[in-house]
Amino acid sequence: MKRLYGVIGSPIAHSMSPLIHNDAFLQNGVDAHYHAFHVEPDQLKQAVAGMRALGIDGFNVTIPHKEAIIPLLDSVEDAAIQIGAVNTVVNKNGKLIGYNTDGRGFVEALKEVAELKGKHVLIIGAGGAARAIFYTLALEEGIQLDICNRTVSKAEDLIKEFSLERIARSITVDQAASEMQSYDVVVQTTSVGMFPKVNDIPLPLKPIKQHAVFSDIIYNPLETRLLREAKALGAITQNGIHMFAYQAALAFEIWTGKFPDTDRMKKLVKEHLGGKTC
Repeated sequence: MKRLYGVIGSPIAHSMSPLIHNDAFLQNGVDAHYHAFHVEPDQLKQAVAGMRALGIDGFNVTIPHKEAIIPLLDSVEDAAIQIGAVNTVVNKNGKLIGYNTDGRGFVEALKEVAELKGKHVLIIGAGGAARAIFYTLALEEGIQLDICNRTVSKAEDLIKEFSLERIARSITVDQAASEMQSYDVVVQTTSVGMFPKVNDIPLPLKPIKQHAVFSDIIYNPLETRLLREAKALGAITQNGIHMFAYQAALAFEIWTGKFPDTDRMKKLVKEHLGGKTC
């Protein structure tokens, strides 16, 4: 019998997870199918019970369920508990176990273009995506992290929650802009610049450090204004497709024990988007 996997979220029709996972099953000889399930917030408990009752082998979790699903699972890995969000669930002998591959997926993707040891990193934003990225980046040796957010107290609270005052500080957006030349890596975790507001930018860039790396978790558009301007100033840039592929690949590995071809995943997403912004 074909194994069944999926993703739950609301909205979910736009998800490209079925595209890349079904292709990965085919490429890796796994007899399985991946399906997108639209689940409203008030139906989450029933949906999880249905997943359990039907014996679905595993599923991804996206907005707005990543935090709310935690008490509905049988167990959750330590990293996901620390981050406060689950994006991957595996069914092991009827027990639903939660993981978070967002942070690890981002860092693995970033390492394609950046050496992180001993580097000075700016994180823009202090929301859910920033939590996973901040927590995972903090594990890198010798790293120094700054977080800027429109609401400074949110960044301060994030640093205190993880007890990372030794290696991290909260700064204003204006301060981050004035110190831009000091950063080796800049990570953009907010929705600023996402379609349809493609001309928005979270902060001004000039000047930047020579050979700095700019990473934006947005992939619609494929190149945000932030990345476009950073590239024009000589930066190495990376869009959100890379994080998307790696977090998906890590989930696939949890489910099947096989790590899929992330380059193929990225290519499929790019082809699907067609270089468009919608």
